[in-house]
Amino acid sequence: MITIIGGTGRLGRLVVAELAAQDLAVRVVARNRPAGGDGVPFGGLEVGGVEFVRADVRDPSTIAAAVAGSTVVISAINGLDPAAGQSPADVDRDGNLRLIAAARDAGAHLVLMSIIGAREDSPIEIARMKAEAERAAREGDGLEWTIIRAAAFAELWRDVLRQTAGRSGRPTVFGRGENPINVVSVEDVAVAVVRAALDPALIGAVIDVGGPRNVTMNELATWATGSTRPRHIPRVMLRVGAALSAPLRPAIARLMQQALAMDTADLTFDPSRMRAAYPWLPCHDVVGEAALSV
Repeated sequence: MITIIGGTGRLGRLVVAELAAQDLAVRVVARNRPAGGDGVPFGGLEVGGVEFVRADVRDPSTIAAAVAGSTVVISAINGLDPAAGQSPADVDRDGNLRLIAAARDAGAHLVLMSIIGAREDSPIEIARMKAEAERAAREGDGLEWTIIRAAAFAELWRDVLRQTAGRSGRPTVFGRGENPINVVSVEDVAVAVVRAALDPALIGAVIDVGGPRNVTMNELATWATGSTRPRHIPRVMLRVGAALSAPLRPAIARLMQQALAMDTADLTFDPSRMRAAYPWLPCHDVVGEAALSV
């Protein structure tokens, strides 16, 4: 049994669909079951034969049953949703620590989703929380693990920028939008996660999955909407907004702080070393709407 925690998210549902297509026993664990019929809808696909278990990584009482009988546990969770009343500390650190312990107790191989640049002194909170989870997995006595680190999902930012454009057609960019960041297709990341779940040779590996180009948020806005005139939220407004929001709306404050970091920190990535080590890694130029030969 391969269990995907967070299997209803943007990445998780692609992983579920691919594993189910290979006729593997798959269990989806999430807080809420996706709407649909007998099967489970994933990215427009109605995937049958998938077991669903309701659980919440913030509730320790739900986790052991969620991973029971698993040979592989994939953690595809993140705590950035401002509407969910959660935080990276709740989900990406503490939730993963619980999953790590549960996977070890179940004798399962853990595939841990992280992000490129995860380190404990990162200016981005979720990167710090992911780094703590990575460390716990590597130090987990008797635990078999693989860590997949991804760049920012291009499709996620495409959708966010389109939503902010509204009727005006002008997307909103936080900060100056001139800082290059690496973006990757979520479909490429899903390929890496599925491979990690099925290939025992990757146990103990840390694999960074990035795209072929570093782009600015202004360039992403043009790609997503066609507009070359995005509206900008100045950095000073983000700093003030984060400070004022923190006491009452910490999730909003957190997003503003992350936007500031994305506008200033070095978030570039060169995928060539990883592609040399793992030639099967896809590297599609989704922003350029062209695919590199693999």
